[in-house]
Amino acid sequence: MNNSSSFGFQTYPEWSDHKNVMLSTFFWGYVCTQLVGAFVAERFGPKWFLAVTVFITSLFSMLIPVFGSEFGYKGIITCRVIQGLGEGLLFPCLQHLLGKWAPLKSRSKASAITYSGTALGILVSMPLTGLICNSKSLGWPVAYYLFGAIGMLWVALWSIFGSDCPLKHKSISESEKSYICSNLEAEFKEENFQKRPAPWISIITSFPFWAILINDCGYSWGCWTLLTEIPSYMQNVLNFDIASNSLLSTLPYLFATLSIYPMGFLSDLLLARKTTSVTVSRKIFNSIAIFGNAICLFSLTFVDVTQRVETIVVLVIGAAFTGGIFSGYLINQIDLAPNYAGSIMGVSNTAANFFLYGFILATGLTENDKALWTYIFCTASGILLAVGLLFIFAGSAEVQPWNNYEYKRKTREKRKN
Repeated sequence: MNNSSSFGFQTYPEWSDHKNVMLSTFFWGYVCTQLVGAFVAERFGPKWFLAVTVFITSLFSMLIPVFGSEFGYKGIITCRVIQGLGEGLLFPCLQHLLGKWAPLKSRSKASAITYSGTALGILVSMPLTGLICNSKSLGWPVAYYLFGAIGMLWVALWSIFGSDCPLKHKSISESEKSYICSNLEAEFKEENFQKRPAPWISIITSFPFWAILINDCGYSWGCWTLLTEIPSYMQNVLNFDIASNSLLSTLPYLFATLSIYPMGFLSDLLLARKTTSVTVSRKIFNSIAIFGNAICLFSLTFVDVTQRVETIVVLVIGAAFTGGIFSGYLINQIDLAPNYAGSIMGVSNTAANFFLYGFILATGLTENDKALWTYIFCTASGILLAVGLLFIFAGSAEVQPWNNYEYKRKTREKRKN
């Protein structure tokens, strides 16, 4: 049964029972294409696959109102799964691209600027969507059409100006190309760039790789709890009508965005002045994000259901700590192996999202129970503490020998001899 809002636009209140499924089905597709994204980026170059992922996501954003009207909530699920399939290519391609473009001394800044778009996009889209949905002349479908159209515009611009690596870029100077390439541990020879499979045995037996993967799993759990589930906790447990206050909803993302840039620039400044080694710098900023979030989540267990302002303050402080992650384990994937940064991202992000999916299902069953939320906060805090300590002891920013494309061949020759 379809209903109309007070503005005359069709709404579907009966879909509320399927909310968690509609939200989580994005991950069904997303986890399936992470490794595919890494493979295609490393074998064929990331440019056109980045264009494909944004095109698919944008197209099915524009189709959500149509599929919802024609096929009900199952149509929405279909669109979300396909969006997830497309979006799964995104981060491995981006990470591979950074490995080919970001010199060591500018790597944290490049990571901060690139990945800040995830928080910045939410910061802009949440209040804008609220305005569109409450508009008498527009209505909620326009939000999907608008963001889909913006994505299509990006695809057009990227197709014109984007490039797989500095050597293929048509407009930057030779001196710029030389500077970038000479300050990377990445391979740019065409035959190597496209035809060398990732050394999976070496990757999965690397302790620094496991430090990254486990941190990705733990941080995804903690970050999802802090930035995504806390608003639900505030609405369902604290009885706070957060949905009606777009400013309040965007505060965490505002502070997350604002913290990313100074932490990225500070990390590179420490390296430029030789104040710390790369490894120490990565551990410092990773610890800021991980332990900061752990403290904030644990603090929520002491906040009474009547203390709404205190909850918001903790949420905002926790969001501000998240900026450290982009100068921590996330950029550390490129430190270990610029040539295979996409593969490392693909594996760790796949594991993290399987880990996260179980959490989404669990919280969907317990969102009205304060005691169980306390258990969730303590669990997430404990996980963050454990993975943060692991990164301190096992993490490294040293370029791994298997980053060299000739490593596998040389290893086989040694075994034969």
